[in-house]
Amino acid sequence: MNQEPFATKHYLHYPKGDFPPYLAYGFRAIFLLLAPYIVISILLWGLVFSGYINPFLNDMLSWHIYEFLYGVGIAGVMAFLFTGLPELFPGTVPIVGKKLALIVGLWVLGRLSFWFIDNVYVVAIINLALFVWIISYAVKPVIFDPLQKHASIGYTLLILFFIEVWFFGAIAGFWSFILLDILKVALGGFMALTILVLRRVNMEAMNEIITDEEIDDTFIAKPPRYNLAVFTIVIFTIVEFLFPQNQILGWLGLAAASAILAILSDFVLENESIFFKPYSLYMMTILILMALGYGMMGYDYLNSQIYGLNHFRHFLTTGAFGLSFYMVMIIISQVHTGRHLKSNLLITLSVFLIVVATFIRGLIPFFLEYSNIMYLSSSIIWALPFIIYSFQFFGYLIKPRVDGIAG
Repeated sequence: MNQEPFATKHYLHYPKGDFPPYLAYGFRAIFLLLAPYIVISILLWGLVFSGYINPFLNDMLSWHIYEFLYGVGIAGVMAFLFTGLPELFPGTVPIVGKKLALIVGLWVLGRLSFWFIDNVYVVAIINLALFVWIISYAVKPVIFDPLQKHASIGYTLLILFFIEVWFFGAIAGFWSFILLDILKVALGGFMALTILVLRRVNMEAMNEIITDEEIDDTFIAKPPRYNLAVFTIVIFTIVEFLFPQNQILGWLGLAAASAILAILSDFVLENESIFFKPYSLYMMTILILMALGYGMMGYDYLNSQIYGLNHFRHFLTTGAFGLSFYMVMIIISQVHTGRHLKSNLLITLSVFLIVVATFIRGLIPFFLEYSNIMYLSSSIIWALPFIIYSFQFFGYLIKPRVDGIAG
């Protein structure tokens, strides 16, 4: 089947020139670096938190959370925007060649810079400059779009940028805030962004499958459901920052979980069912893990336990955030290299491993005597899918599209 409607709209504006495949489109260079970075960083953290190696920086927990959210998260934002904007907004020129190498190099420099966090100004300038560049690429087509179709993504990116400024300002001593409180707000922002991105990715992936399998139906990601989920996440995040011990957070957590689960009904089509298709199950699992995270935190608040909150948050980070990254990498690596979207046993195994790692990491409070082995084992299990991805898809990323189209 021809994939023209979904994956080739940008080629009317593709830059002229001969570019190596790994610099022929934004996602290629990013994914080639991101997968190994995820593996190395999560294994390192598994060794740190399980006590096998000593911390090597001040405030290791904040470094860990920041790097996972802004280090990994911004790479995902780059891949999504560099791939999606030229398709969503005709006339937006894809970033390729030397320009792509420079922006990806700035991301790499940002990751290296955090090892020298004692000089917060250098680290802040590098990482904030990267974010400013990303926003400058997105602001014209996204925020200034008269139809405002995707403006919510642009505004969320702006909010995340100001949260990052807030974070670095607190480290530099310009204002007095607890770093973990700031990072919890950032996590809420990234969860909202994940919901907004999933709406677009679900539309593309599910309709690719419907087209390939000649199903007489259309997948529609209904905005009110996603907007309600974002709204409840934002309210939970704001109230948790302002009133961290208030039991109303219990009900807000359960409300967020319910709103997120409501999105699952999008996968029930009018004429035919795709509910049990592999990619439907994968994408629904992201939502289920996110709902579990907010639901379990809500339950903890209602019972005034609080002891498990930071562990239960891993259903959002290790689970929903991690699996959304893995699935976006899988989908883009196939569709945007000219291939049909297919599943296999290794992809299914990888999704299963991320779920297993999430439960091991999130349920540590119930098995504290085994916490060290659970820290390390969850890190190893979570890293395996990204190792498998590297073996499965790096060949796609370093070779030209199979359909002969540039990019």
